Amino acid sequence: MKIGFAGLGVMGGPMARHLVEAGHDVAGFNRSPGKARAWAEATGGRFAATAGEAGTGAELFILCVGDDDDVREAVAAALPALGEGAVLVDHTTASAKVAREMAELASGQGAFFIDAPVSGGQAGAENGQLSVMAGGDAAALARVEPVLTHYAKAVKHMGPAGSGQLTKMVNQIAIAGVVQGLAEAIHFAQAAGLDTGAVYEAISKGAAQSWQMDNRWKTAAAGQFDFGFAVDWMRKDLGLVLDEARANGAHLALTALVDQFYSEVQAMGGSRWDTSSLAARLRKPARTA
Repeated sequence: MKIGFAGLGVMGGPMARHLVEAGHDVAGFNRSPGKARAWAEATGGRFAATAGEAGTGAELFILCVGDDDDVREAVAAALPALGEGAVLVDHTTASAKVAREMAELASGQGAFFIDAPVSGGQAGAENGQLSVMAGGDAAALARVEPVLTHYAKAVKHMGPAGSGQLTKMVNQIAIAGVVQGLAEAIHFAQAAGLDTGAVYEAISKGAAQSWQMDNRWKTAAAGQFDFGFAVDWMRKDLGLVLDEARANGAHLALTALVDQFYSEVQAMGGSRWDTSSLAARLRKPARTA
C-alpha cells in the first residue's frame, strides 16, 4: 500500500519503520527535516519534505503529531494530495472536537478520517505491541486495519468520530490514579523503613498488581525517572480530559488533583521525567534499621 506518514518522533518513527519492513511504500514527513532524512536512510522509506508530498497519491495517510493544531495543519496539507477514497488515521492524542472536525472535512473531500490514539508507549511502538482505540467509519477502519496490525497488537473500533479520543481519555484517567497510588505506596514503604524490593515481591502477585507496578515500582523507588512517557505529555493529555469533563459533566476530582501534582513535578525540573515521577514529590530515603 502507498502510505504517507507525518510525525517521526519516538512513537511515529518506529511505527513507520514497521510499515516499511512489512513491504509498504512509505513516505515519511517530519517538521524537522533532518529527522525525516535520518529515518528514511535508516529504514529504506522515502523522505518527504512536506506533509503534502508525503500524502501525494497515498491510499493511507497516518499522523502521529503533537496536538490539535498540528493535526489540523497536517490534514490540511495532505488531504488535497491524497488518492481517491483515501483513509487518514490519526494516532495523535488530541481532542474529540478536532477528530470530529477532521472527519467532517475529510468526508467533504471524499476521504475518511479515523481518530486512533494509541496506548503502549515508546516500548510498544518499538516492539509493534500498541493498542489502538479508534473512532470513525467502521468500514474505512476495517480496510486499513491489516496495515495497522504491523505495529499494533489490538485495534478496537469504539464508535463514531471522536470515540477513539474519548477512550484514550479514559485510559489516561485510569493511569493517573494508578501511578499516584504507586507513588504513595512507595513513599509509605520507605517511610516505614521497609525494603521496597521485598515489598514488591510480597504484593506484586496479588490484587495490587498492575502494569505500572511491574514496570515502574523498582525504578521509581530508586528515584529513576527516565523510562518513557514524559510528564509534559501527560499534562497535555490530562488537560484534554479535564476540558472534556467540564463539557460532559463528569466528576474527576482525583484526575484534577494528579494533574496538579504533575505541575509540581514540572516545577521541580521534571518536565521530561516519565509519569512515575509523581514519586519524586514524596521521595524520602529509606530508614536504616
